[in-house]
Formats: sequence, C-alpha cells, structure tokens
Amino acid sequence: MKALALALVLSLPVPKFAPPVPSSPTPSQQPAKRKGGRWYFAATGHAVYCYGPVMTMPQAQGGLLKVATFCRGDRTMVPLKD
Repeated sequence: MKALALALVLSLPVPKFAPPVPSSPTPSQQPAKRKGGRWYFAATGHAVYCYGPVMTMPQAQGGLLKVATFCRGDRTMVPLKD
C-alpha cells in the first residue's frame, strides 16, 4: 500500500511557477523624456528646434548676430531672423 501511494505521488506532474511580472515598464517601454527645447524662426526662413540658449555673437563686419544653440540634427548654431 505504501508503495502504491508513493508511486502515485511521484507520478504527479511537478508544478512550474511562472516568472514574476515586472511592476515597472522596461526602459524600452517608457515614454521618451523631453529635453526642453523651443522652436525658433531661422534666418533661412525655416523653423528649427533648439535645446540651448539664444546667444548674441559678434560678426566680422562689426554687427551682432542672434543665434540659437544646440539645434536638432547636427547643427550647433543657427542664425535667427529678428
């Protein structure tokens, strides 16, 4: 009788636990953080999105030029239209 009970217990399937579900979303699922930029009107007539401050740079002819810094893409400074 003991052998029959032991055989019955050993023949039962072993329960497998599912991995825990993560409570926080993974980094690929989190929304992108904004960098806090602004849209500016460039001297070329296009709108540009820049993250840095607006600066006034001296020109070679003696005037001043207003530029936006650290713009989207590979542009470091973009001259602005006044």
